[in-house]
Amino acid sequence: MASYDGLSDIRNGVGVQQEELSLNIKPAAQALGVSLFDIGSQVKQAFFGLEAQRVQRGFDEVKVMVRYPEEQRQSMSALQNMTIRADGDELPLLSVVDIENGLTDVSSTRINGLRAARITAKADKDRIEPRVVIEDVTEQFLPVLFAKYPSVSFQLDGSALESKVLEKELLVGFCLALLGIYALLAIPLKSYNQPIIIMSVIPFGLIGAVVGHVLMGMTVSMMSIFGIIALSGVVVNDSLIMVDFINRSIAKGNDTLKAVVEAGRSRFRAILITSLTTFFGVLPILLETSMQAQFVIPMAVSLGFGIIFATVITLLLVPCLYMVLDDLKSSPTKLGSTQQT
Repeated sequence: MASYDGLSDIRNGVGVQQEELSLNIKPAAQALGVSLFDIGSQVKQAFFGLEAQRVQRGFDEVKVMVRYPEEQRQSMSALQNMTIRADGDELPLLSVVDIENGLTDVSSTRINGLRAARITAKADKDRIEPRVVIEDVTEQFLPVLFAKYPSVSFQLDGSALESKVLEKELLVGFCLALLGIYALLAIPLKSYNQPIIIMSVIPFGLIGAVVGHVLMGMTVSMMSIFGIIALSGVVVNDSLIMVDFINRSIAKGNDTLKAVVEAGRSRFRAILITSLTTFFGVLPILLETSMQAQFVIPMAVSLGFGIIFATVITLLLVPCLYMVLDDLKSSPTKLGSTQQT
């Protein structure tokens, strides 16, 4: 994780560790009948102390400990020069054990009874998106780790887990919102096809939101997705205005092509002003530099640039799709007339 530009304060939550001296008994000591327990006990008595007696002082009980003087308990040489008692003989410590330096865990983290290490880091979102790091680590590093250590597993936690759960909930909510928009459009229009034409601008609004983030030099964050979802309900307004005008014109007896052209000419100003007022409404948020506004700026970028991009598509795509739909409806009739002739 340290190789990613934008990550800082990377911590390995394996547990608190401290230095430790390990005593490994030599075969010669075993031949003399000295066990590692005997050696460890004598080392403990020399440096930690052996309780000789307890003295009562009022209500308190004072322990009297026998051990090396303090100055001899502060150096490594005191341990190396120590002697061990074995069957009445005194043996140098280094003749019966090997001393190794190492690290030991003072505490460890366990989740559901399993040893766990929590890896955390802080991300500078102006330089890197945390979701990108998580996906890269999950897809590139973890498979190699699991192949080397099959017993190891992983799971997301903290803000990463919350983001993952939120993404799934937003996806379900977004799909339900699209179904709701479709139903609200299909009922008054009395058509199954025209709502699709109106909602066809939603993907282009998403493109506009992404382009806006590129122009502003920002990464797509969770707040950006909130803005994109809100954008989906806003961009259909302009399409609805145009489709409704075309339907009214055709109901008056006008030709479809004439109605489409007239709708583009008559509704151009209304559609443009509707989109521009929305964009200029969020423009102060886009230009704000305070820390309080940084949280909502991605959402404003998605909404502002998405509505502008979708407006251009509305003026060009919706009339074309309406003509395509009209051609598809009239094709069976034209085909039947040709066969009769």
